[in-house]
Amino acid sequence: MSRAWVAPEIIEEGLVTGRWMVEIHNNDTNTFDEVIEALMRATGCGTEEAFLETWEAHTYGKAPVHFADRHECEIVAAMIAMIGVRTTVRPEWEE
Repeated sequence: MSRAWVAPEIIEEGLVTGRWMVEIHNNDTNTFDEVIEALMRATGCGTEEAFLETWEAHTYGKAPVHFADRHECEIVAAMIAMIGVRTTVRPEWEE
């Protein structure tokens, strides 16, 4: 995740634009290796980053794994979900 930080923009009617995020949620079904491989394929990250994100989801129940526009995040989430990992796509700064 080497992209520069960009603050979301607030527009009329309280809609949020800007960066969205994909979170993965821990489960008791997938192995670390399966999740690491899925993250690398879906996000293009390296082994170390994928391992850290997988460990974070395992340890804390969920982990942010990708930041982009909404459309890209939905594609990434769908790719990860193909192996059975639950994903959430939401604005980065959602309360």
